[in-house]
Amino acid sequence: MFFTKFIREFNDKLFNAKQQTTQNVQLMQIAFFKAGIIVISSIVIVWISIFLYTAFYWAYMPSMIHMRPVHLEFESCEKNKGICSFPSASVQLTKKQQLLMVGQPYKIYLHLEMPESNANKELGMFMVCANLFSRDGHMVDKSCRPTMLHYRSGLLQILKTLVFSPMLVFDTREEKQNIVVELFSSFIENQNHPVTSVDIRIQSQNIEFYSAAIGIQAHLSGLRYLMFHWPIISAIIGISTNLFFIALVCILSYLRFAPEDNGTIELFTYKKDSKDESTNDKLSLESLTVNETLMLDDVQNFSDDITDTSDHDSSMSRFIEELKPTDEPSTSVD
Repeated sequence: MFFTKFIREFNDKLFNAKQQTTQNVQLMQIAFFKAGIIVISSIVIVWISIFLYTAFYWAYMPSMIHMRPVHLEFESCEKNKGICSFPSASVQLTKKQQLLMVGQPYKIYLHLEMPESNANKELGMFMVCANLFSRDGHMVDKSCRPTMLHYRSGLLQILKTLVFSPMLVFDTREEKQNIVVELFSSFIENQNHPVTSVDIRIQSQNIEFYSAAIGIQAHLSGLRYLMFHWPIISAIIGISTNLFFIALVCILSYLRFAPEDNGTIELFTYKKDSKDESTNDKLSLESLTVNETLMLDDVQNFSDDITDTSDHDSSMSRFIEELKPTDEPSTSVD
């Protein structure tokens, strides 16, 4: 009896230990699975936030500077030495349909590299004109601006020559000036007629120059100004904002569509629904304690005794009924 009790208690503890171990393993698996899902989702959300900010920056921010060389042409005089026409050039800004961003103000300027020659000093003021054209030849806008060499007195010119004479001798410095003529201070692209070419004309026949170039610079303001001059801070704020809203949408979607969790016990059942009644009874009996098992045996024995006694009483009653004499018919006495 003691040995049987010990075996039952040992089996009960072993079963409980196995069940607890299985539940702990399953809990760890579920925890690692959830942690992996959270880590992967976080990485994906971060990369989506970076991609969205990069796409927004690429679409929203214009190119800051467009530079095109200007090859000025003129007609030479047949009799006299010099220029017999105004230097002019037609510059193609782009081969595409559009170069500038619609709604963005631009500064358009001409960069002239001119020597400090006597001809240019005596030239004085001269006009620089620009005409903007679309692909279909429509003139979008035009502008003319005056300019000249920067004035320097004779004494200042002598002092400058003395100071920079070593560099002038070794050709590391030249006696020239870079003149910047602002043709358009706030040009806004016309969506119906985007600018694709510009015509430049210098209204002077006595001008001398080394080279020329036209520049188009975006004049930023508002959010574009902040994004360009403070790119790191803007990127941190933009990516953090995208991350917050994407994470909020994911959390709300999970809370809305995720199945409800009725407890951890249901996750670790031994698929009782797929087993028959005999397996359920066996598991329930094995999960009982030793005292409960002994009490259950006593109850079952007592019920068996009662059943046997009732069966015996019923059989005796039937036997007595069979032994009783049958009633004989009564006779009348005359």
